Amino acid sequence: MSKPHSETDKTSGVIQYVTVRIAGQLFGVPIEIVHEVFTPDRVTRVPLAPAEIQGVLNLRGRIVTMVNMRRLLGLSSTGEAKTAVGIERHGEAFGLVVDEVGEVLVLERAKREANPANLDPRWAELVTGVHRLSNELMLVLDVERALARLGARRNAA
Repeated sequence: MSKPHSETDKTSGVIQYVTVRIAGQLFGVPIEIVHEVFTPDRVTRVPLAPAEIQGVLNLRGRIVTMVNMRRLLGLSSTGEAKTAVGIERHGEAFGLVVDEVGEVLVLERAKREANPANLDPRWAELVTGVHRLSNELMLVLDVERALARLGARRNAA
């Protein structure tokens, strides 16, 4: 995936998001943190791992921790997610397992709104705002906070 610097530069008036669906809800992940999109194959369960950790896999010689985003967001994990968004955090590779990856949207930074007051508190801490699209709201996912939540649960166990 190409990442034109002019489109994702912090000083630019626009930002690009990779859109994903998780249990029917549209989320946007800032494109600058997305390394790749892939289909998880041969995920190995990790004994005693938190429920959000679907397992690990070897992706081109690198161990990738697969995070089930439905479980992390407190949603039903029924239905099999078939795609993942690859990111890296502090030198560790993660695959965010989602239901579907959509298109890349280029949206104006200034049009991002605050979280709605009625947003579930479990989600509010993982969402940094919303964009109103023509037919739905896109929640902007804060991947850093989502993975920090995962680390906090792991340390509490």
